[in-house]
Amino acid sequence: MHSKLPNTGTTIFTTMSKMAADHNAINLSQGFPNFPVDEQLQELLARNVKENVHQYAPMAGLPVLLEQVAALVERRYKRMISIGTELLVTAGATQGIFTAIQALVHPGDEVIIIDPAYDCYDPAVVLAGGKATHVAMREDFTIDWHELREVVSQRTRLLFINNPHNPSGQLMTAEDESQLLRLMEDYPNLLLLSDEVYEFITFDAPHRSAHDHELLQKRAIIVSSFGKTFHITGWKVGYMIAPEHLMKEIKKVHQYLVFSVNSLAQKTLADYLPSAPVDGLGDFYKEKRDLFRQLMAGSRFELLPCDGSYFQTARYTAIANEHDTQFCEWLVKEAGVAAIPLSPFFEDRRDYHTVRFCFAKTDETLQQAAAQLCRI
Repeated sequence: MHSKLPNTGTTIFTTMSKMAADHNAINLSQGFPNFPVDEQLQELLARNVKENVHQYAPMAGLPVLLEQVAALVERRYKRMISIGTELLVTAGATQGIFTAIQALVHPGDEVIIIDPAYDCYDPAVVLAGGKATHVAMREDFTIDWHELREVVSQRTRLLFINNPHNPSGQLMTAEDESQLLRLMEDYPNLLLLSDEVYEFITFDAPHRSAHDHELLQKRAIIVSSFGKTFHITGWKVGYMIAPEHLMKEIKKVHQYLVFSVNSLAQKTLADYLPSAPVDGLGDFYKEKRDLFRQLMAGSRFELLPCDGSYFQTARYTAIANEHDTQFCEWLVKEAGVAAIPLSPFFEDRRDYHTVRFCFAKTDETLQQAAAQLCRI
């Protein structure tokens, strides 16, 4: 058997979650909350179970959900979008990303990925026949725009940007935004895939979105996630916004990949969106972040800045000199807490002796985990 993905194995998320279960450890590795979803959302789901919403939804999404997403984008970003030509409901953000890459990247096309990067980017490019070029962030998880420009050429088809950034939890700055805009101006054929699944989970600095600039609106595929926003990761529902000429091609692939997305979930989300507390998500998760940082103040970990997402990165150089994957294995077995090593997010597996903790957990879980980590 000749593998299409010879360098791809089981994801680090699956590996560490399994280790957590095997060793009865507290799972701060995989990015999913362990607290209940909004009661209103549960009630709407229960009500819709009894309604006639169990057959195929339209390929692009239920019209009522498309209308609500467009209203959300207008409220949040002051951007008007066409629900008929620029919007697509997807079976989670990952399916949306894969679909966009299959539709827009041709064999031999160059695609730039900034590491550490979410692990679905590279395989999607490889399967499309594209050439993925990885540019690593600096050790402080800032983008080296000079190095990035060195690898961009007129042959470059697409650039991935993830903001707020997973795994670092950092946000693009005003300077990053300016550099990105200049790059897109200098390379008029370059497309942008803007992964913004944590867009509503920001804290002390503003989220700078591709929605904010007319130039990017015309050339960006913007990916969002209901799963991350409303902590319903198991529902696997997201959406993408792109200009009509790009969305037309994306829909061609989408219709044969999944055709349409879970109708019950779509109807429930459509009912929920008008009153959904998206503007309060930043404050909700900021309390989680601040609690975890406070609880970890007495530990030997060095906590790095966290401006968005629900991930806290931490250096462990004061504790050990092991490779980060080995350290995370030790952490599960000896400290009873599962984290994610960052080296699998880099193509070259570089090791900054840094791990990622998910703080989207109950206060009790964070307290127990921090107490065990502080004993190290």
